[in-house]
Amino acid sequence: MSKNHRKKRVDENALQEKTIYINRVAKVVKGGRRFNFSALIVAGDGKGKVGLGLGKAGEVADAIRKASENARQSMVTVALTGDTIPHRVDTCYGGARIMLRPACPGTGVIAGKIVRAVLESAGVKDVLTKSLASNNAANVAKATLAALTGLRKRVDIYSDRGVPMPGASAAAKEAVAVAETSEAVTAPSAEAAVSE
Repeated sequence: MSKNHRKKRVDENALQEKTIYINRVAKVVKGGRRFNFSALIVAGDGKGKVGLGLGKAGEVADAIRKASENARQSMVTVALTGDTIPHRVDTCYGGARIMLRPACPGTGVIAGKIVRAVLESAGVKDVLTKSLASNNAANVAKATLAALTGLRKRVDIYSDRGVPMPGASAAAKEAVAVAETSEAVTAPSAEAAVSE
Protein backbone atom coordinates (compact mmCIF):
# COMPACT_ATOMS: atom_id res chain seq x y z
CA MET A 1 0.00 0.00 0.00
CA SER A 2 2.83 2.39 0.80
CA LYS A 3 4.40 1.80 -2.64
CA ASN A 4 1.20 2.93 -4.37
CA HIS A 5 1.14 6.01 -2.17
CA ARG A 6 4.73 6.81 -3.17
CA LYS A 7 3.88 6.43 -6.87
CA LYS A 8 1.06 8.92 -6.50
CA ARG A 9 3.42 11.45 -4.93
CA VAL A 10 5.98 10.98 -7.69
CA ASP A 11 3.25 11.55 -10.31
CA GLU A 12 2.10 14.70 -8.51
CA ASN A 13 5.68 15.99 -8.32
CA ALA A 14 6.07 15.46 -12.09
CA LEU A 15 3.35 18.06 -12.70
CA GLN A 16 4.43 21.56 -13.61
CA GLU A 17 2.46 24.44 -12.11
CA LYS A 18 2.25 28.01 -13.32
CA THR A 19 0.65 30.91 -11.50
CA ILE A 20 -1.49 32.76 -14.01
CA TYR A 21 -2.93 35.53 -11.88
CA ILE A 22 -3.00 36.75 -8.28
CA ASN A 23 -5.72 39.21 -7.36
CA ARG A 24 -6.03 41.30 -4.18
CA VAL A 25 -9.44 42.42 -3.01
CA ALA A 26 -10.14 44.79 -0.12
CA LYS A 27 -13.14 44.84 2.18
CA VAL A 28 -13.62 48.10 4.06
CA VAL A 29 -14.49 47.51 7.71
CA LYS A 30 -14.74 49.77 10.75
CA GLY A 31 -11.04 49.55 11.58
CA GLY A 32 -9.76 49.99 8.01
CA ARG A 33 -9.33 47.62 5.09
CA ARG A 34 -9.24 43.84 5.22
CA PHE A 35 -7.37 42.22 2.32
CA ASN A 36 -8.02 38.83 0.72
CA PHE A 37 -6.18 37.18 -2.15
CA SER A 38 -7.24 34.90 -4.97
CA ALA A 39 -4.81 32.88 -7.10
CA LEU A 40 -5.39 31.21 -10.47
CA ILE A 41 -3.02 28.31 -11.20
CA VAL A 42 -2.68 25.87 -14.09
CA ALA A 43 -1.08 22.45 -13.57
CA GLY A 44 -0.13 19.93 -16.24
CA ASP A 45 2.21 17.08 -17.02
CA GLY A 46 3.17 18.36 -20.48
CA LYS A 47 1.86 15.13 -22.03
CA GLY A 48 -1.83 15.88 -22.55
CA LYS A 49 -3.16 16.34 -18.99
CA VAL A 50 -3.99 19.79 -17.64
CA GLY A 51 -6.06 21.29 -14.82
CA LEU A 52 -7.06 24.77 -13.69
CA GLY A 53 -7.56 25.83 -10.07
CA LEU A 54 -8.74 28.93 -8.23
CA GLY A 55 -7.91 29.45 -4.54
CA LYS A 56 -8.95 32.21 -2.15
CA ALA A 57 -7.42 32.99 1.25
CA GLY A 58 -6.26 35.74 3.55
CA GLU A 59 -2.61 35.13 2.60
CA VAL A 60 -1.04 34.75 -0.84
CA ALA A 61 0.73 31.47 0.04
CA ASP A 62 -2.52 29.88 1.27
CA ALA A 63 -4.38 31.01 -1.85
CA ILE A 64 -1.69 29.50 -4.09
CA ARG A 65 -1.74 26.22 -2.13
CA LYS A 66 -5.54 25.95 -2.42
CA ALA A 67 -5.44 26.78 -6.13
CA SER A 68 -2.74 24.15 -6.67
CA GLU A 69 -4.84 21.48 -4.96
CA ASN A 70 -7.90 22.45 -7.02
CA ALA A 71 -5.86 22.32 -10.25
CA ARG A 72 -4.53 18.85 -9.46
CA GLN A 73 -8.03 17.57 -8.67
CA SER A 74 -9.59 18.99 -11.85
CA MET A 75 -7.14 17.46 -14.35
CA VAL A 76 -8.55 16.58 -17.78
CA THR A 77 -7.01 14.72 -20.71
CA VAL A 78 -6.49 16.60 -23.98
CA ALA A 79 -6.43 15.03 -27.46
CA LEU A 80 -3.12 16.00 -29.10
CA THR A 81 -1.71 15.13 -32.51
CA GLY A 82 2.03 15.07 -32.02
CA ASP A 83 3.00 18.48 -30.67
CA THR A 84 -0.07 20.33 -31.98
CA ILE A 85 -3.86 20.10 -31.82
CA PRO A 86 -5.92 17.96 -34.24
CA HIS A 87 -8.19 20.71 -35.62
CA ARG A 88 -9.28 24.34 -35.29
CA VAL A 89 -11.58 25.17 -32.39
CA ASP A 90 -13.42 28.34 -31.31
CA THR A 91 -14.75 28.54 -27.74
CA CYS A 92 -16.49 31.09 -25.51
CA TYR A 93 -16.53 31.22 -21.74
CA GLY A 94 -18.24 34.20 -20.14
CA GLY A 95 -17.04 37.22 -22.09
CA ALA A 96 -13.88 35.54 -23.40
CA ARG A 97 -13.60 34.06 -26.89
CA ILE A 98 -10.60 31.94 -27.88
CA MET A 99 -9.56 30.58 -31.28
CA LEU A 100 -6.96 27.78 -31.50
CA ARG A 101 -5.49 26.55 -34.80
CA PRO A 102 -3.02 23.73 -35.45
CA ALA A 103 0.42 24.78 -36.70
CA CYS A 104 3.39 23.25 -38.53
CA PRO A 105 6.27 21.78 -36.51
CA GLY A 106 8.68 24.49 -35.40
CA THR A 107 6.07 27.26 -35.22
CA GLY A 108 5.96 27.38 -31.42
CA VAL A 109 3.15 28.60 -29.22
CA ILE A 110 1.88 31.87 -30.68
CA ALA A 111 -0.30 33.06 -27.80
CA GLY A 112 -0.73 35.59 -25.03
CA LYS A 113 0.47 35.06 -21.47
CA ILE A 114 -2.60 33.29 -20.10
CA VAL A 115 -3.34 31.08 -23.11
CA ARG A 116 0.36 30.19 -23.40
CA ALA A 117 0.50 29.00 -19.77
CA VAL A 118 -2.47 26.64 -20.27
CA LEU A 119 -1.23 25.29 -23.62
CA GLU A 120 2.35 24.71 -22.44
CA SER A 121 1.10 22.90 -19.33
CA ALA A 122 -0.98 20.63 -21.59
CA GLY A 123 2.08 19.83 -23.73
CA VAL A 124 1.14 21.74 -26.90
CA LYS A 125 4.28 22.97 -28.64
CA ASP A 126 3.00 24.25 -32.02
CA VAL A 127 -0.24 26.23 -32.17
CA LEU A 128 -1.67 29.54 -33.40
CA THR A 129 -4.14 31.31 -31.10
CA LYS A 130 -6.18 34.49 -30.86
CA SER A 131 -8.05 35.92 -27.89
CA LEU A 132 -10.95 37.80 -29.44
CA ALA A 133 -12.98 39.40 -26.65
CA SER A 134 -12.57 39.88 -22.89
CA ASN A 135 -9.08 39.80 -21.38
CA ASN A 136 -10.28 38.69 -17.92
CA ALA A 137 -7.62 36.19 -16.84
CA ALA A 138 -10.00 33.65 -15.28
CA ASN A 139 -12.39 33.61 -18.25
CA VAL A 140 -9.59 33.42 -20.83
CA ALA A 141 -7.99 30.48 -18.99
CA LYS A 142 -11.33 28.68 -18.66
CA ALA A 143 -12.14 29.31 -22.34
CA THR A 144 -8.74 27.86 -23.33
CA LEU A 145 -9.32 24.79 -21.16
CA ALA A 146 -12.82 24.37 -22.66
CA ALA A 147 -11.31 24.59 -26.16
CA LEU A 148 -8.75 21.91 -25.31
CA THR A 149 -11.38 19.56 -23.87
CA GLY A 150 -13.48 20.02 -27.03
CA LEU A 151 -10.71 18.61 -29.25
CA ARG A 152 -11.24 15.16 -30.78
CA LYS A 153 -8.97 13.01 -32.89
CA ARG A 154 -10.11 11.85 -36.33
CA VAL A 155 -9.93 8.19 -35.29
CA ASP A 156 -12.27 8.81 -32.33
CA ILE A 157 -14.80 10.64 -34.50
CA TYR A 158 -14.92 7.84 -37.07
CA SER A 159 -15.15 5.14 -34.41
CA ASP A 160 -18.02 6.97 -32.64
CA ARG A 161 -19.91 7.09 -35.94
CA GLY A 162 -19.14 3.44 -36.69
CA VAL A 163 -17.56 4.33 -40.03
CA PRO A 164 -14.18 3.00 -41.13
CA MET A 165 -11.49 5.62 -41.62
CA PRO A 166 -10.66 6.48 -45.21
CA GLY A 167 -7.43 4.76 -46.16
CA ALA A 168 -7.75 2.27 -43.29
CA SER A 169 -6.73 -1.34 -43.88
CA ALA A 170 -9.26 -4.03 -44.72
CA ALA A 171 -8.77 -5.59 -41.26
CA ALA A 172 -9.82 -2.33 -39.61
CA LYS A 173 -12.93 -2.12 -41.81
CA GLU A 174 -13.82 -5.71 -40.92
CA ALA A 175 -13.42 -4.92 -37.20
CA VAL A 176 -15.90 -2.04 -37.52
CA ALA A 177 -18.36 -4.28 -39.41
CA VAL A 178 -18.07 -7.02 -36.76
CA ALA A 179 -18.64 -4.47 -33.99
CA GLU A 180 -21.78 -3.21 -35.73
CA THR A 181 -23.19 -6.73 -36.20
CA SER A 182 -22.48 -7.66 -32.58
CA GLU A 183 -24.31 -4.53 -31.43
CA ALA A 184 -27.25 -5.40 -33.69
CA VAL A 185 -27.38 -8.97 -32.32
CA THR A 186 -27.25 -7.94 -28.65
CA ALA A 187 -29.74 -5.09 -28.95
CA PRO A 188 -32.89 -7.20 -29.79
CA SER A 189 -32.16 -9.73 -27.03
CA ALA A 190 -31.89 -6.89 -24.52
CA GLU A 191 -35.21 -5.46 -25.71
CA ALA A 192 -36.83 -8.90 -25.42
CA ALA A 193 -35.58 -9.27 -21.85
CA VAL A 194 -37.02 -5.88 -20.93
CA SER A 195 -40.44 -6.68 -22.46
CA GLU A 196 -40.68 -9.96 -20.52
